[in-house]
Amino acid sequence: MKPLLMLVIGLFFGTGGGFLYAASQGITLDGHDHGDHTAHDMTSSSMSHDHDALLPAGDPAPTLTLDLVPEGDSAWNLHIVTEHFRFAPEDVNAVHTPGEGHAHIYVDGVKLNRVYGPWYHLSGLPEDAREIRVTLNANSHETLSVDGNPVAATVQLRP
Repeated sequence: MKPLLMLVIGLFFGTGGGFLYAASQGITLDGHDHGDHTAHDMTSSSMSHDHDALLPAGDPAPTLTLDLVPEGDSAWNLHIVTEHFRFAPEDVNAVHTPGEGHAHIYVDGVKLNRVYGPWYHLSGLPEDAREIRVTLNANSHETLSVDGNPVAATVQLRP
């Protein structure tokens, strides 16, 4: 009985340790490495490593605008204003459903985070950060596009 108990304890702590190590490296349960921001570098000719999600003919195209509201000396509240698009955090990693998904936020071309709602608080950015870019993405993470153009918006932090 004691060897079996020790095996169960070892598996429990070994799995937990592996999970903690993976999480510290930016790897999430969806199998996507969020710690590797170079994979999301928006300065290259491609928007990101994702493929574009196509919209069915006749469906209204989603639109996106951004409002950036300063909060103190070094923080901002970003309002992601959309039309014909629904944030669907409950369907993340599911198949593409036209008109729903999430957003990706980039700071100076480097992916910062995913967003599952219309507001996001930005703080702790580098002092020389200049630009915030947001893309709308399908549940399956592809960048939504209309006529080959990503549904995206950009706002400047500083002149």
